[in-house]
Amino acid sequence: MKINKNYISIRDKWWALPLILPSLLLPLLSCANTYAHISTGTVILFYLPLALMISLMLFFGWAALPGIVVAISWYKYPQVGLYESLSVIAHFVVTIVLSWGGYKVFAPRRNNVAHGDSHLMFQRIFWQVFCPATLFLVLFQFAAFVGVYESKSGMTGVMPFNVSTLINYQALLVGNLVGVPLCYFIIRTLRNPLHLRGYFSQLKLQFDSKVTKKEFIIWLIILTTLMVLLCMPLNENSSIFSTNYTLSLLLPVMLWGAMRYGYRFISLIWAVVLITAIHYYQRYIPWYSGYDAQLTITSSSYLVFSFIVSYMSVLATRQRIVSARARRLAYLDPVVHLPNLRSLNRALKSAPWSALCFLRVPGLELLGKNYGVMLRIQYKQKLSQWITELLAPDESVYQMSGHDLVLRLNTESHQQRIELLDKHIKQFRFIWDGMPLQPQVGVSYCYVRSPVNHIYLLLGELSTIADLSLATNAPENLQRRGAVHLQRDLKDKVVMMNRLQQALEHDRFFLMAQPILGVRGDVYHEILLRLKGDDDEIITPDCFLPVAHEFGLSSSIDLWVIENTLKYMAQNQARMPARRFAINLSPTSVCRARLPTDIAQLLERYQIEAWQLVFEVTESNALTNAEQAQATLLQLQLLGCQIAIDDFGTGYASYARLKNVSADILKIDGSFIRNIVSNSLDYQIVASICHLARMKRMMVVAEYVESEEIRSAVISLGIDYMQGYLIGKPMPLNEILEEQVPEALAPAEDSRGDIG
Repeated sequence: MKINKNYISIRDKWWALPLILPSLLLPLLSCANTYAHISTGTVILFYLPLALMISLMLFFGWAALPGIVVAISWYKYPQVGLYESLSVIAHFVVTIVLSWGGYKVFAPRRNNVAHGDSHLMFQRIFWQVFCPATLFLVLFQFAAFVGVYESKSGMTGVMPFNVSTLINYQALLVGNLVGVPLCYFIIRTLRNPLHLRGYFSQLKLQFDSKVTKKEFIIWLIILTTLMVLLCMPLNENSSIFSTNYTLSLLLPVMLWGAMRYGYRFISLIWAVVLITAIHYYQRYIPWYSGYDAQLTITSSSYLVFSFIVSYMSVLATRQRIVSARARRLAYLDPVVHLPNLRSLNRALKSAPWSALCFLRVPGLELLGKNYGVMLRIQYKQKLSQWITELLAPDESVYQMSGHDLVLRLNTESHQQRIELLDKHIKQFRFIWDGMPLQPQVGVSYCYVRSPVNHIYLLLGELSTIADLSLATNAPENLQRRGAVHLQRDLKDKVVMMNRLQQALEHDRFFLMAQPILGVRGDVYHEILLRLKGDDDEIITPDCFLPVAHEFGLSSSIDLWVIENTLKYMAQNQARMPARRFAINLSPTSVCRARLPTDIAQLLERYQIEAWQLVFEVTESNALTNAEQAQATLLQLQLLGCQIAIDDFGTGYASYARLKNVSADILKIDGSFIRNIVSNSLDYQIVASICHLARMKRMMVVAEYVESEEIRSAVISLGIDYMQGYLIGKPMPLNEILEEQVPEALAPAEDSRGDIG
């Protein structure tokens, strides 16, 4: 290990590998150089030393120059002498330094990235292929013209632009295009042999996932067969497949490999195939008088085929990488970075049996409102890490929208494990700005068999059971009897929600009215809402209003009531020009900023005066949303409407809230009125409420007036209005024109004074 550390620390010094490798590799790789003879002299078909020098500069930088100079001197001096050796050194150094420098400038911080990166394709082709080949050929032509390269005089020709020059240029281009990645790979492997392990692991990853061993073996057999036919010596029995026709057949075979096997594999295979094919060119292009044009075309084929194979392999590899990344992202939540429901569905399909565990953390909603969405994201990430400690390798935590998570567990002892997980979750503490937070977590679970066809319905049922777990503070099984009842209740709610939506669309609601009589003889009516069932039965508000509030339909229902009440008033304005009506508003409507604007538009549309409307709000709900509720009620009063606080006395801290509320009417809850005669405490409570209302200059309405004794007691306390079955029962709205309010009525069987 000590020797290895020493080697790593010195291997890139100019006097180490950069000095040794050029002298070792130059003679070896020069064996791949291939020359041909044409009518005008000698030409080169493949040239690798220039690619080697460029690769050394790319890998070692300036440290490679001494080794390059030594290698060229040692290789060339015995052949051509000192003068020409110095010229060759200058020739190479100028070419590779300019090309390497340009690549460093136009590809900063990216020059050491492995070949095959599509983003650097243009820079590499220009600075590693086109630029050095052009510079090298131009300098060679100039040096040969002035007589520096006497040993290469047979390669220059009479004119600089001729067939020889074209073939030489194509050889340099193809040598750089194929040779730079090959030499770079060789240098990197010699520098660190362990690179081979990583290289071949990446090579396997670049293979198309659909490639089979059978396909790969067939491809290798076809490629080997073509190479054997191409390199087979010509004789009288040779067929067309022993000519350069077979060279053209290599292209589709290599293109198939490029599309299926990736750049790393194909670049090595094509380098071996091309060097072999060029080296044995005489086997399929025999020399004959005037074959210069044929050799030029074949040389261009080497270049074109190399570019097409390299480029297509890069594109195919890039496309597979992008597709694989897209597939991974499709199974990962981009915000929380946890597997999503699609990933859960895939995991359920891969296992015959699974246990699903649903985690609900409702406290995250409030914490998120106060501290922002990042708290929810980080909480889920930390909680999933905390839970993962107890999970098997093939089990995972999955992201759900909102404040929920899902676990997929193996079925072995899953009930005991879920209880252990629940205890483990209760020990979790989330630190936010130095504060330890521990919102309650509801846990529900079930046992499922693959395939799970209705995963979204199942998760909805688990979510409902998780709410039960919040109440019991223990994990709840979906198959438990109580859980089944909860599912049935949830389905009933969904049915009622659908019925309410249909009622809004098709006017299946209808309005009733109950009189509110003043002690001075004036009267106004409270509007009461009813729903027609499928069999024309009447459904009371206590059955559907909680569902409407839970599913966000309260505001729509309130607007329907207001509009239909105003429509009735407009149709009968001549017969009851000054009749007033009281309409109940839900907490959702009171806290909606646009409500006063909508009411003003409806009043203008139906030509109704604002003072004819009294809006009743429930003190125990609406006033808990303090700021927006206050603003909405104040705007309604400025509009000219009256505000009544309904069911006063039943809410929390009613007296304290009443100090800050501006209302016109106070309706005392019937639970105090019904026993006012028999219970002295109720009498004193009502008396104190009346005293407080007079101090606030508010009118007082007594609900649940059902007997003469109650009416007498109410009048003695100075209450302004009375409502109840003694005063008048609820009746359809269109019948109130014929209504006659009696002075006294016997109590009815149904003793409720207000149904709204």
